[in-house]
Amino acid sequence: MNASGLLAYCRQGFEPELAAELTEKAALAGAAGYARAQRNDGYVIYACEEADNLRRNLPWQDLVFARTKLMLIAELRGIDPKDRITPILQALEAHPQRFGDLFVEHPDSDAAKPLAGLARSFGNALRPALRKAGRLSASDDARLPRLHVVFVQGDHLFLAIADPHDASPLPLGIPRLKLLPDAPSRSALKLEEAIRVLLEPEERERLLKPGMTAADLGAAPGGWTWVLTREHLRVTSVDNGPLRQHVLDTGLVEHLRADGFHWKPAQPLDWMVCDMVEQPRRVAERMASWFREGWCRHAIFNLKLPMKKRWDETRLCLDLFAEQSQRDLIVRARQLYHDREEITVFATLRGAR
Repeated sequence: MNASGLLAYCRQGFEPELAAELTEKAALAGAAGYARAQRNDGYVIYACEEADNLRRNLPWQDLVFARTKLMLIAELRGIDPKDRITPILQALEAHPQRFGDLFVEHPDSDAAKPLAGLARSFGNALRPALRKAGRLSASDDARLPRLHVVFVQGDHLFLAIADPHDASPLPLGIPRLKLLPDAPSRSALKLEEAIRVLLEPEERERLLKPGMTAADLGAAPGGWTWVLTREHLRVTSVDNGPLRQHVLDTGLVEHLRADGFHWKPAQPLDWMVCDMVEQPRRVAERMASWFREGWCRHAIFNLKLPMKKRWDETRLCLDLFAEQSQRDLIVRARQLYHDREEITVFATLRGAR
C-alpha cells in the first residue's frame, strides 16, 4: 500500500513528544497532515500528502526528538513470510530511482528487538534481488538515496527513503560508541555523541583545536572534562565534588571547588560544557548569560526534561535561550541515544572560529 509522509525514529517512550514536534513543525512548513504514534513503539509516522514540502522545508537537523528522518513511500501488511521480496519490488515500481545503499532494520524498542535476526537475514536476501532488478548500486554510493526496509512485525513493514544529506548515516540513527575503561563515568558518552552528531565534520576540526580553553560546569566525577582533555583542550572543571585522579593527572585540568551554576570565568573561554541537574528553564537562562556576557564562543549543555509536556518545555527553553543570549547563534538540539530524560544543545556564535 502506497504511503506518503515521514517516518522518524525516536527513543522508546518519547513518541508523543516527537509526534507533537512533527505536527507543529510540519504546520509551520505549510504541510497539512497528522501523526500516528503509539507509546513505546520507537517511531512516529507523520502522514502527509505534501511529502516534497516536508522533504524541502523540514530539515532533519531541525528536529529535536528524531534520530533520523525518512520519507515514507509504502506500508506493507500481511506479507507472506515465504516471499517478502516480491511485494517490496512491486511497491518500488512507483519509485523508479536507484538506491546507493540498503538498510533493513527495526525500531529500537523492546517489542521490535526480537526482529533483529529477521532484519539481518532478510537484508542478505533482498540486497542481491535489488541489484538484479537494477535498483541498488553494486557498491555503496553515498551520493544516491538510501532505501530503508523497516520491520515492525514479521508480516508488517515500512518502505522509506533517506536523503543522505538530510538523514543520519547510521542504522537507526544510533552511533555505536564504546565506553573506555578509563572514562570516569558513563556520562562521557553523552558528550562524545554530541560532538559527533551535533557538530559537522568541518566544525569538529575547526572548533576543537588543541590548546583551546574550556569550562566544565558541574564537572564531578570528570566524565565531560575527560572527553575534552582527549581533544587536548585546557579545562577549568568547576564542582565542589572530587574529580578522578587520572583526569587531573593529564596536566590539562584545573579543578575549582565552586558552584558551577554561579561561577564565571575571569577571561573569555573558547568552550563551556554543562551537564548539571537543575530545572531546564534555569539552565537555559544561565547558559544564555554565558553568551550574552561573552564568556564563551561555543557550548554544549543538557536540559533535564520534566515527566510531562516535554515538547512544550523543550520549545520554551530553546526559545528562552535564544532570546536571552542576545547573540546571533547557530543552535542545534537533539535527544541523543545516550541521553535519557534530557536533550543536548550545541550552540556557537555564528561565524566564530
